[in-house]
Amino acid sequence: MSEETTTAEKPSHVRDSVRLGIVVGALGVVFGDIGTSPIYTLQTVFNPADPHPVPVTTDNVFGVVSLIFWSVMIIVTVTYVLLAMRADNDGEGGIMALITLLRRLGSQRGKRAAVLLAGLGIFGAALFFGDSMITPAISVLSAVEGLKVVSDSLDAWIVPITVVIIIGLFLVQRRGTAAVGRVFGPVMIAWFMVVGACGVGGIAGHPDILKALSPTYAIGFMAGHFDIAFFALAAVVLAVTGAEALYADMGHFGRRAITRGWLFLVFPACVLSYLGQGALILEDQANISSPFFLLVPSWGRLPMVVLATAATVIASQAVITGAYSVTAQAAQLGYLPRLRIAHTSETERGQIYVPWINWLLLVSVLTLVFAFRSSTALAFAFGMAVTGTITITTLLFFYVARSKWGTPRWLIGAGAAVLLVVDLLFVAANLTKLVHGAWLPLLIGLTVFTIMTTWQRGRHIVTAERERHEGSLREFVEQLRNRDTPTQKVPGTAVFLNRGGATAPLALRANAEHNHVRHEHVVIMSLETEPVPRVAAEQRVSVEDLGHKDDGIVFVTARYGYMETPDVPAALALLDPAATEGRLQLDDASYFLSKIELQRGTKPTMAGWRKRLFIATSYITADAAEYFGLPRDRTVIMGSRIDV
Repeated sequence: MSEETTTAEKPSHVRDSVRLGIVVGALGVVFGDIGTSPIYTLQTVFNPADPHPVPVTTDNVFGVVSLIFWSVMIIVTVTYVLLAMRADNDGEGGIMALITLLRRLGSQRGKRAAVLLAGLGIFGAALFFGDSMITPAISVLSAVEGLKVVSDSLDAWIVPITVVIIIGLFLVQRRGTAAVGRVFGPVMIAWFMVVGACGVGGIAGHPDILKALSPTYAIGFMAGHFDIAFFALAAVVLAVTGAEALYADMGHFGRRAITRGWLFLVFPACVLSYLGQGALILEDQANISSPFFLLVPSWGRLPMVVLATAATVIASQAVITGAYSVTAQAAQLGYLPRLRIAHTSETERGQIYVPWINWLLLVSVLTLVFAFRSSTALAFAFGMAVTGTITITTLLFFYVARSKWGTPRWLIGAGAAVLLVVDLLFVAANLTKLVHGAWLPLLIGLTVFTIMTTWQRGRHIVTAERERHEGSLREFVEQLRNRDTPTQKVPGTAVFLNRGGATAPLALRANAEHNHVRHEHVVIMSLETEPVPRVAAEQRVSVEDLGHKDDGIVFVTARYGYMETPDVPAALALLDPAATEGRLQLDDASYFLSKIELQRGTKPTMAGWRKRLFIATSYITADAAEYFGLPRDRTVIMGSRIDV
């Protein structure tokens, strides 16, 4: 749900306050990653330990700064803010939103290209999970490493302090992104103002650096020193890390709030910092080790380290919330099992917390911190995930623009040619760092991609087999009525939860065929989630009689908003006895769930290792009884075995 829809009916002064609050919240959640890139980007470009170092010369400094500015302009401002963020799925952004649109287009037009691009998009989403693991590690490490500028004796404390900060960050996630954003927003406003001011101070010392804003310096650097500039791209890409997080977090705050925050504060502050650092390096080429912190007067460096640490914690927040969004959308599309998701805002649909992903990311981030122990070591790995995701997003967007909006082919061709050339140059440059760490995000991406595609394939197999076992619901009701050996009716009410009204619940079929009993009142119930925060009580439930009005068997649909926790007994209490063929005995009603036990079969549906992976992944599915609010002492779980 977007910012516009949640504030449209409020008075103008209230709308302005709400919108300002959303922008501040977005600053505290969305922009942390890209907003802290100035800490480590330039020092990584000119790092003498790089396998392909960039010599520190006047021409190279102007070329690199210009390259950074125009890379941010093209990739972040044009590709994401102006273009990709217009392609949303009911307000949700990110690469999974594009995949949803592609799947719709594929089903409408039957185009093989849409299916292939959707598969590529899944790999892009998998790479984003790698980004979500690497960003907190490199961001917090880079800020805490500022302690070395203050005093060399503090070097031994860098990793322990980083670990404590990261643990604290993941522990507060359950409070929700709105609460986190309200706390982080003012911090990030202070961060961008200080970063911009320090940049202005550096520019004042060498104002000629402003010439780097001209694209001629970036083009000249690439054309005249391609052997140097090409390898420099692997570090320049650090300036655009966080671009995908802007898009993935769109569902949290809305496109308009993110656009305003970027154009009016974040982008100008980052550009000023890069220009100021470039000016500092031109003045004293010995300052390449940590130009960001050396821009700050000596008396302000320790406070700057503290502020930078806070900002990099917020940088981690951007990708963490993005990972929540991608996970939720992947589960809806059938690429991941149903996980427990907590909605943390009544006004913004996308503000969620996913506990399982939260703890997985925590373990992964801590592992990276202990394994690499410095931001420089991690920098080689960082760019690969970012460039891969950006390139795939660009491809998917232009396909959607052509297929959904009918954008002219010549415009699609011209735009795609420019943006994809830029993206592919970055991908190629990062591939040169493959043996130096770029293998890590590729390994993470391939692992997650394998899990997601295996789950999707296994889910299709199980669904088809389950439908075969369940059979038609209406045919089963007719069989119950007309069978030679009638089932015995027992007093009471039985509620069978089912995914829809097409097939018979396995638990109901087992009761009738094996136990030869059925309850006096049988309710087959399906739950649906509507794209609204809450559903009114009078719209909560609807009833169908399944063909007969005297057999005590009815089909009930219960509807919930995305902010509501399903409560099956409470929904049943709203039913009219006239519609349910008699009053339901809810005080002692029995609830039946059909539990599927998966086992490896002999059919060649998937490779053996993929079957084992699918079965292992199924164990993280959220508990259905808890999710639906069923009373444990009256819930019966009837199992059925399905071969994969």
